[in-house]
Amino acid sequence: MVAENVLTAADLIWPIFVQEGPAARTPVASMPHVDRLSIPALVDAVGEAKALGIPCVALFPVTPIERKSPDGDEATNPENLICRATRAVKEAHPDIGVLCDVALDPYTTHGHDGVLREGYVANDETVEFLVRQSIVQAEAGCDVIAPSDMMDGRVGAIRDALDEAGFERVKIMSYAAKYASGFYGPFRDALGSKSSLGKTDKRSYQMDPANTDEALREVALDLAEGADMVMVKPGMPFLDVVRRVKERFGVPTFVYQVSGEYSMLHGAIERGWLDESVIPETLLGMKRAGADGILTYSALAVARLLRKG
Repeated sequence: MVAENVLTAADLIWPIFVQEGPAARTPVASMPHVDRLSIPALVDAVGEAKALGIPCVALFPVTPIERKSPDGDEATNPENLICRATRAVKEAHPDIGVLCDVALDPYTTHGHDGVLREGYVANDETVEFLVRQSIVQAEAGCDVIAPSDMMDGRVGAIRDALDEAGFERVKIMSYAAKYASGFYGPFRDALGSKSSLGKTDKRSYQMDPANTDEALREVALDLAEGADMVMVKPGMPFLDVVRRVKERFGVPTFVYQVSGEYSMLHGAIERGWLDESVIPETLLGMKRAGADGILTYSALAVARLLRKG
């Protein structure tokens, strides 16, 4: 009765990995209880999420190696896996939101978020690809475009292109403060980009974990370019950034409980070191820090738990 913060299923966005092929589900070895889903299995799973009150799902493609290229051209193919998955979900469940990631790392042979030129990601050339990627996703029925690449100027370019193409109602959730973190490993396993990335990293375009003022500058730039909502990623190590962003800008602020956070907690739970109650506890902590919504691989399990009361 006197709780200052409340966690509900409506606060959750469920990230889902989508795969090609006849296998309905393929477990992700480094993420307990997480599977890559075929499109038919995805449609069924989204139906359950909708019934539990989850308002939005985030789709990430497991691109077959033969469809990857140095420039990630498959990202702009209107018949790629993510576009077909989006159409299938919206046809079966038109009332649930679909968020699509915009970045080239699922599609490049080198695993980086953009086009490489002389060993560096070429910002402006990458933005051109991201704009085309955003348009094909919007045409497929995506409700929220989420650029996660951290290129400069991409939000404004995407907003202009969406408006020009007649997609004024498609929202942009910017990965505005995305840190160069060690917590992304299981996600890269799930997508198959970890082996492509090799020993290289993304520190030339993702943020330094030591910085918080920089996060405010990045958020301000993305909002000025037309972002409807912003995200801080990862979650638990950067809750101070969530608080600063929410207090400074007062805009819809989201946080991503990333794969490493998820796997760390579930690994401890499976060994009996922690109780399952730590999952909703960490999510409630993110709400308390100022998050309006949370992307978490635990969304379905937590929504079931909340439904039980």
